[in-house]
Amino acid sequence: MGNKKDNKKFATKLLHKYRLVILNEDTFEEKLSFKLTRLNVFVVVTLSAIILIAGTTFLIAFTGLREYIPGYSSATLKRQATELAYKTDSLQRVLMLNNQYYESVKRVLTGELDSTNLNRDSVIKRGINDPDLLNLNPSRADSLLRDQVAQEDKYNIFEEAGSEMEFALFPPVKGSISEKYNIKTRHFAVDVVVSKNAPVKAVADGRVIFAEWSASTGYVIIIEHNYGLISVYKHNSSLTKEQGDFVRSGEVIAAAGSTGEYSTGPHLHFELWKEGNPVNPTDYIDFD
Repeated sequence: MGNKKDNKKFATKLLHKYRLVILNEDTFEEKLSFKLTRLNVFVVVTLSAIILIAGTTFLIAFTGLREYIPGYSSATLKRQATELAYKTDSLQRVLMLNNQYYESVKRVLTGELDSTNLNRDSVIKRGINDPDLLNLNPSRADSLLRDQVAQEDKYNIFEEAGSEMEFALFPPVKGSISEKYNIKTRHFAVDVVVSKNAPVKAVADGRVIFAEWSASTGYVIIIEHNYGLISVYKHNSSLTKEQGDFVRSGEVIAAAGSTGEYSTGPHLHFELWKEGNPVNPTDYIDFD
């Protein structure tokens, strides 16, 4: 009996009507009035809270305003970060491979590798391909064939097979050759006698891939050109270019000298490599 009275009293309180009146403070004129109950107020406040929460959730989930909320990461930024991570990894792999390639070229050109362990970039192969074991003297048939081809090429209007090596190589220096290219003695270069501090020039357009000091060959600079061509300049007194620089044909890249343990006087030790194999520079450049 008591619970029924309490419930009835509570329901009466919820449904008891009140009037909310808005008056003019000066004239006490009634402007607005509302009939309210406690239940109505509770329902309006609850609905307003639900609508506010729903609207806020919608703005956060489906609009760009969520990016301004501290701690909330953007989907676009995540995608860009992932793409940049992949690109960075790819660049690191390319850089690593390039460094390995240039390091192998450096070790081959400076003679730091054992001749019996050289890789595919090497000129000298093991076993029967050792120049010391080969007979390099031309036979009679070979000489006759060479003369025949020379006569035919004299009037050949088509591009020669080796023309890509003859794309206007500029003489690095002018002078007499003190030691010629000799594959038997493994002297894969020509030594050109020049005056000290004479300008050394690039034989063609290219990019400097090595420019450092070596105890055995002094200041060394190596340039990579088109067609798989690499030119090497050793025993310089100083260098005017750094690794990564682009140079033009005939541009001064160093000053000749006599640096390094293997040098006996001012000269330029010049090497020319094609696809990892040395070639005779005098076949393509006139040093006189």
